[in-house]
Amino acid sequence: MERIALIEDDKDLAFLVKLNLEREGFEVEHFERATPFFKFISENSVDLILIDIMLPDLDGFRIANFLKSRADLKEIPVIFITAKGEEEDKLKGFELGADDYITKPFSMKELIARVRAVLKRYKKVSESKVLKYEGVELDTERQKLFVDGREVYLTPAEFKILKTLMENFGRPVSRSSLVEKLWDYERETTERAIDVHVKHIRDKLGKYKGLIKTVRGVGYKFEN
Repeated sequence: MERIALIEDDKDLAFLVKLNLEREGFEVEHFERATPFFKFISENSVDLILIDIMLPDLDGFRIANFLKSRADLKEIPVIFITAKGEEEDKLKGFELGADDYITKPFSMKELIARVRAVLKRYKKVSESKVLKYEGVELDTERQKLFVDGREVYLTPAEFKILKTLMENFGRPVSRSSLVEKLWDYERETTERAIDVHVKHIRDKLGKYKGLIKTVRGVGYKFEN
């Protein structure tokens, strides 16, 4: 089931959007303000985000700017739903990386059709960017890990490490190389921190934790 985050302070509209999307088989998480959404997105993954521009605590443009500035969130598709229909606002939205811009009032049929269209585009791209071995499946486009079909949350640093190891299947990757890979996420990363991250990844892989081998004096490698 695809999960959608809806950030909309109009309770009546949010109720209708959530109801109609859930009827179509989507899981919807609704937020009236940006603050609780930021807390949620730091701990959970979503497949698409619907954002109203005029919100009580932070406008939708700033939310989108935050999302697109984060390496772990920038690939999530964004659709603006707003009463601000001026061309200038639409251009600003698309410049911030929005995938679509729907002006209020809109029909639920139109919204659902455009949500499906955006998700379909992303699915076509992501299907060719999946690293898979045994029961471990890493979606590099949506930055998601699945273990035996169950989604398992990874931090941005953990995702980067596992992606690097899987891309170099059977080849040792040094700790120093992994430190460099994490520069965008953790400026103070040390080789000791890499060991801690790998321990956490192994724990999350469960019965597949043995796929990550320690290469003494070098680093790690991913292989059977």
